[in-house]
Amino acid sequence: MKANVRDPSLDALLYLDGETFVVDSVGTCWAKFEVEHCAVSAERPQGLKYSLTLHDGAGSRLLGFDNAHPIREGSGPGSRTRIEYDHKHRGPRVRFYVYRDAAKLLADFWAEVEAILEARSTQHEYSERPEGRDCIIGAIQGSDDGNCPR
Repeated sequence: MKANVRDPSLDALLYLDGETFVVDSVGTCWAKFEVEHCAVSAERPQGLKYSLTLHDGAGSRLLGFDNAHPIREGSGPGSRTRIEYDHKHRGPRVRFYVYRDAAKLLADFWAEVEAILEARSTQHEYSERPEGRDCIIGAIQGSDDGNCPR
């Protein structure tokens, strides 16, 4: 994006600063937005400091898109760094994120939130069904191969 062209979706992102939303049907997961203007720099070329996060009921971060700090992707001699701070956290993994504009950031964040909530919902539904719970417990204890129902 050219520095002299204003991102038309930026106002929508800035409007979310300080907002927190419950994002699942049982009210345990929530999304938090911190967004503010900052000086344009090599690390934050869009002139924006942001943190978009998804948390579980215990407050643990499940997902985060931010540019709060530099990152190193990978470990050992093959690890990589880059000047821009944009990245995402998903569980223990941290990966570079290519910031295009505010609309794309929001779309990418909500797509990942939906995927995580869907996975958690499916996992929760399966573990709540007695046959699902029995299959998992049986497979762990070695009394079953985990291929239920019977």
